[in-house]
Parts: sequence; structure tokens; C-alpha cells
Amino acid sequence: MEKTILVFLLAYLLGSLVPGFWIGKLFYHKDIRTEGSGNIGTTNAFRSLGPVAGTTVLVFDMLKGVAAALLPALFHVDINVMYVGLAAILGHTFSLWIGFKGGKAVATSAGVLAVYNPALFWMVVATFILCLVLFSMVSVASMVGFTFASIMSVFYYQDIILSIVAIALTVFVFYRHRQNLGRILKGQESTIPFGLVYWSKKAK
Repeated sequence: MEKTILVFLLAYLLGSLVPGFWIGKLFYHKDIRTEGSGNIGTTNAFRSLGPVAGTTVLVFDMLKGVAAALLPALFHVDINVMYVGLAAILGHTFSLWIGFKGGKAVATSAGVLAVYNPALFWMVVATFILCLVLFSMVSVASMVGFTFASIMSVFYYQDIILSIVAIALTVFVFYRHRQNLGRILKGQESTIPFGLVYWSKKAK
């Protein structure tokens, strides 16, 4: 029981690390929470701090999920990886370092999935990239990616635990992107400098 509690605690603490906030403060003297969208994740890091910082935040946020998912094996505890991964995702979303606020948990969730089901992880990555190519919007790619993961979990893998977690996270991601959805419907959502939508706007 003690090991189980320790694993969940460590997973939460790993997830609660805020590389976007710390990198902004240490190297750019900016509080990323007051820049761009105010989010501490990859997209806002790219937008507010640049591609080097954005890539670094992406890698570290994913590694948080990977590290948390590996904890059961490290401590020889028989717990489903997805449960422990949820603790890391909660840590990212409600970080103790920034007043129990946080990001949208897309990269950290991807890190957990990479350990739990590598094949599905790469399919989700491919779906995400395809959406970026088509729509030039990280928000759209994130929501479609989670929806795809849920559909595959339920109908292809028929993994009950993965299905429940994937659906719950999909609902959560849509909720966290509710402002993005409003901007998408109004045609005001920010685009990345890549993809068909971006190129079509540049061509006008």
C-alpha cells in the first residue's frame, strides 16, 4: 500500500512540473501565463517564446507522462499504467507550483499513451500531424487526436480502462478548449505558420 501511494504521489509531482513557466522565467524573463493565450503548454510556448522553447516544452511535457507511466514497473507495483498516468495529467492540469492551475494536458497525456500503447500513440501522432496539415490549428488537431484515440480504444482495442480514460480525457480536452471552439466557429482561431489554412490565407 505504501508503494502504491508513493507511486501516485510521485506521478502527480512529475506531472505538476511546469517547464513552460520555468523556461519562460529563467531564459526569457517572461511569465508565460501573461503572454499569448496564457497557457503554460507547448502551443503558447511556441507563440510567446519561440520554436526552441516551444520544442523544449513539448519534449519535457511528454517526458513527464512517460516517466509517470514507468513508475509502476520501477517500483514493482501492480497498477494499471493509465491510472498512474492520470495522476500525472492531474498534476499538469492542477500544478502545485502555480497555484493549482496548469495546461491542457495534451503532451503529458501523449507521453502516458506512448508507454501504455505505443501503436495507438503513433496513430494518434499521425492523426494530429494530418490535422495540422489540413487546418493549421493545434486546437483542432488536439481535439481530433483525442477523439480518434477514444474511438480506437472503444471499437478497435476494446480496452475498457483505456476507453474510459480516453473518453474522459477527450471530454476534458474539449472543455479546456471551449474558448478555442468559440474562436473556431467565428473564424478567429490562431493558426500556426504551416498547413493548408495558413497557406491559403497567405496566398490572398
